[in-house]
Amino acid sequence: MVRLLILVALLLAALPGCRDLEEPEPPARAPTAAAADGEMCEEHGVLEAVCTKCKPALAAVFKAKGDWCEEHGFPESFCPSCHPERGGRPAVDVSSAGDGPADGTKVRFQTQETARLAGLRFAKAVERPTSREVVATARVVYDGTRVAQINPRMPGVVRAIRVDVGAEVRAGAPLAVIESAGVGADQARLQSARTRLDVAEADYKRTEALRKDGVSSERDLLAARREREDARAEVRSARAALGMVGAAPQGSARYTLTSPIAGVVTQRNTSIGRLVDAEDLVFEVVDPSTMWVDIDVPEADLSLVSVGQQVSLTLDGLKGREFTSTISYVALAVDLRTRTAVARAPLANDDGALRANLFGRGRITVTDPSVAVLVPRAAVQRARGVHLVFVRMSEDSFEARRVSLGPAEGELVSVSGRVKAGDDVVTEGSFLLKTETLRESIGAGCCEVD
Repeated sequence: MVRLLILVALLLAALPGCRDLEEPEPPARAPTAAAADGEMCEEHGVLEAVCTKCKPALAAVFKAKGDWCEEHGFPESFCPSCHPERGGRPAVDVSSAGDGPADGTKVRFQTQETARLAGLRFAKAVERPTSREVVATARVVYDGTRVAQINPRMPGVVRAIRVDVGAEVRAGAPLAVIESAGVGADQARLQSARTRLDVAEADYKRTEALRKDGVSSERDLLAARREREDARAEVRSARAALGMVGAAPQGSARYTLTSPIAGVVTQRNTSIGRLVDAEDLVFEVVDPSTMWVDIDVPEADLSLVSVGQQVSLTLDGLKGREFTSTISYVALAVDLRTRTAVARAPLANDDGALRANLFGRGRITVTDPSVAVLVPRAAVQRARGVHLVFVRMSEDSFEARRVSLGPAEGELVSVSGRVKAGDDVVTEGSFLLKTETLRESIGAGCCEVD
């Protein structure tokens, strides 16, 4: 009896000490599936891919595994109320590389009913043409064959300006009136040449008549004919000089500067009263109906680019639009500073949306299109350094196929591996299948893994 009392006293003395003990901190956890792929459900605080509140069909699967918290309606293993330290993430480590599921790993639900309750969704793998692209910075510039840089045809003083920047002009439209001493000199030369021609014509007729009467010699007739031809040549020369500048044969020593093409005035670099020379650029007129796109191709990719290849263009200033064309020119020289060369493509500008110096990205198709298999992005899962796509083999069995990812097209991504066009791939619910293929989950209860 005494021994029993002593034992009870010792136990009572030990109890306060037990209450003072701190609970050990949970061990540090390796990154989970949620850290590697998928987003968190902000409303319920668990990984969105396995949120049983948003996807009630998944509840039956976790119940079949014996992983269920009846009180809170979440899987017991990562219930945010029972296990807040797990952050709503399944306790499956997917961070280590080189230990991913083997290609061909099979996952089979224990019953078809369990498979049905899992709420899996599927999509068909599709086959589409794909190709390699060179992507580079692109800039819209004027079509060099549709730009007129207009200089005075003869030095002079600007007396009138007929258009301003932004004006639409037709071919031959007046731009400015210039008074020129050179025009006055050519007008005087033309008048002198005409007078000389009149005298030469009269002299030739007189000499010709005298030659018929035997009074004049053949030499005199030839000299008169030569003088007449020289006078005619001088008249033609003076007229051509005036015609070239658009001046009248006589009158005011002014001429009208005109546009050689139809387009829009983009520069006016003169004003009334200004003295202009033949080297001065006074107007620029551009026809914007066609523009050029200059793509700065890095020298490492130049060997892949050639005339005739297809190119698509997106511009920063024209969101939502894509333009297509073909390469018409590839520069022979590489820029010493940027180490790029220009690949050029023309673009129709019917609606006037294209403007010079818009920047964007050009995508040049540099190989003949080949065929690729594409699956929805949601069908691809990443586990320990490998990408997986789950292919439905029967109503309750699936096979994990390792794949390598290629270029994406919107919500689809190209894959290479043992996935072929027409395969039923798991989209919604593929995360659940992935967890079953990982070593920690094998034999967990709802699935069998081979």
